[in-house]
Amino acid sequence: MQMAVVNLGPGQTVYCEAGKFLFKTANVSMETRLSGPSQGHAQGQGGQGGGMGGMLRQAMGTAMQVGQRALAGESLAFQYFTSQGGEGTVGFAGVLPGEMRALELDGTRAWFAEKDAFVAAESSVEFGIAWQGGRTGRSGGEGFVLEKFTGRGTVIIAGSGNFIDLNPADFGGRIEVDTGCIVAFEEGIQYGVQRIGGLNRQGMMNAVFGGEGLSLATLEGNGRVILQSMTIEGLANALRKAQGGDKQGATGGLFSTHAG
Repeated sequence: MQMAVVNLGPGQTVYCEAGKFLFKTANVSMETRLSGPSQGHAQGQGGQGGGMGGMLRQAMGTAMQVGQRALAGESLAFQYFTSQGGEGTVGFAGVLPGEMRALELDGTRAWFAEKDAFVAAESSVEFGIAWQGGRTGRSGGEGFVLEKFTGRGTVIIAGSGNFIDLNPADFGGRIEVDTGCIVAFEEGIQYGVQRIGGLNRQGMMNAVFGGEGLSLATLEGNGRVILQSMTIEGLANALRKAQGGDKQGATGGLFSTHAG
């Protein structure tokens, strides 16, 4: 399992999702906030106009962002780390064995990532939620929201297993992917979900015995796509088998064998 070690310049700030922090040097301060980086910046500028109206807009913006993260199943708070009086160091990691990737945003294209992929980012990067529509999200099995990153700076994401970078434009403009293998993709890539075959014998064989369910994700356009080699469902199934969960049958495991 990989980790990211971030070196901060004096006064530089990074933020992470709660639960992704590992360690820091003593001169790095830590603050937990409900507001994202865009709301925090606005508050530092006088609450988008100052006065009671600015404070009200600030509170409403924070509440909306927290509500979106709650619906997405994300952490409700962010942790901010700022180096004080010199250079500092902070360490972060994901929650599953796998790979990490630093994405460099130049302000021209946003990045979209699966739920829970976000690890940490510079304070100049804004975190948001992108709604995919209930039907597409439910069909894809990954929920109907994606994490969205805009602005300029570095974003660190994590996934399961190994990563591979693809561009659909190199494969005729379209690739079809197991819905659990998508980690992130650039703005300009069109995400969708399609059914595998029809409701016929072969379609049911694909769904029941092929291990792919009834749907595949489709990614179309010209841009970077990051896929992971391991899905959370696949990891859960492997752990269940290792614990003997696949040996329970009609007899309730009466004739199963166990080591030791």
